[in-house]
Amino acid sequence: MSTDKDSILIQPFTKPCRSKVEVPGSKSISNRALILSVMCGGKTQLKGLLESEDVDLMRQALSDLGIQIEKNETTCSIIGECGEISNKECSINVGNAGTIARFLTCLLASQKGGKYSLDGSPAMRKRPMAELLTCLTDLGCKIKYEGDEGCFPFSLYSNGINKSKIEIDASKSGQNISGILMQCPLLGTDVEIGFKQGTVSLPFIKMTLEMMRSFSENEYLDYELNEKSILIKKSKYRQENYDYNIEPDATAASYFLTLPQVVGGVVRIHQMKDVMLQGDIDFFKILNDLGANVYFDETGIVSEQGLPLSGGSFDFNDISDTFLTLAAISPILSSPLELYGIEHTRKQETDRVSAMAKELIKLGQVVIEKPDRLVIHPDLNKLKKVAFDMVSINTYNDHRFAMSFAILGCYDLFGDGRPWLKILNPGCCAKTFPGFFDCLDTTHQDSNG
Repeated sequence: MSTDKDSILIQPFTKPCRSKVEVPGSKSISNRALILSVMCGGKTQLKGLLESEDVDLMRQALSDLGIQIEKNETTCSIIGECGEISNKECSINVGNAGTIARFLTCLLASQKGGKYSLDGSPAMRKRPMAELLTCLTDLGCKIKYEGDEGCFPFSLYSNGINKSKIEIDASKSGQNISGILMQCPLLGTDVEIGFKQGTVSLPFIKMTLEMMRSFSENEYLDYELNEKSILIKKSKYRQENYDYNIEPDATAASYFLTLPQVVGGVVRIHQMKDVMLQGDIDFFKILNDLGANVYFDETGIVSEQGLPLSGGSFDFNDISDTFLTLAAISPILSSPLELYGIEHTRKQETDRVSAMAKELIKLGQVVIEKPDRLVIHPDLNKLKKVAFDMVSINTYNDHRFAMSFAILGCYDLFGDGRPWLKILNPGCCAKTFPGFFDCLDTTHQDSNG
């Protein structure tokens, strides 16, 4: 399927799916790995690096800053200079990538005598940056805002990070903590980071810490992670050449784990494990609670259609990227669904809570929207009525809306295989999974073959 079109019509499955799927590398791990490679003192080869808009933007930004990066079909090589950036003056566009906005800004803040101009997409200009920028100001940076205070665009005058006790507000984004964390070993001392208001998506902070350990000398990193603070003991990043393998994307896998529960059959996804750096792998547990049959074998993870899917109440605070995956298929559930712990997703690519409520209401569903949750009352009959003459899903330029609702569109709503759901702006998937619709098309062909 081509994603350069204004829309894509989803073809329902008329037979149970029978397919093996390979999902691309994790965006979260890819962009962390790029930053950590710069922290090292040798040549790092990253295998399985995601090819997508977000990661391409990070690679381009690092290259513009003078970092030596070479990419071929299988690996991406980075020559690290122990966190030192040769280009002390540069203009950078972070697009709509939160990982770049926060991780790269912290890297720039650690430089001595730097002057950097940063901007992002219109959506990024609305995303929360004030908390991180306030912290960096306290650490010695000077920031000149070109628009609204606390938002892109701005100019960053860096003077290095020279405090061993750091306070930051991470209540809206755990990426604030991760960005600072990756700079800590360069300070040559113990560092304590406090976040008195707590944080969201704790598994992503644990991911950062475990990746830092992999990139540390002798894989040694001693830390104490508490509810509102982290103590990083003195450590040092690698100085020798290093190869690092990037995990397949667990969030991308969530769509194909859900597919057999919608259309029947079985999907196998290679190289997925029950213990991964990515907390989103735990989405399989929620599917099983709904009635699915998802399990691991020697090749990866297997999703088989189980019982008809029920509803339930689920906390998505730690795996919030996957709440859309479940919410989108809620019209076919047999009982109400409550998704909570998702208030922080209002400040992501779009206000994901309100946007999801709007699209589900368009599909005839009864939705109660609260600040931190959605309560959805499924109604398949109303879905059939509103979709009889086709229904279009607005993706809000958010890749996860496109992929989540595409799985719902695979449901044979009228029992005759006729398409009923159209995805607008399918090209937004390029952010993290450019080949998503091709992968879905291949799965469809495998099932018919």
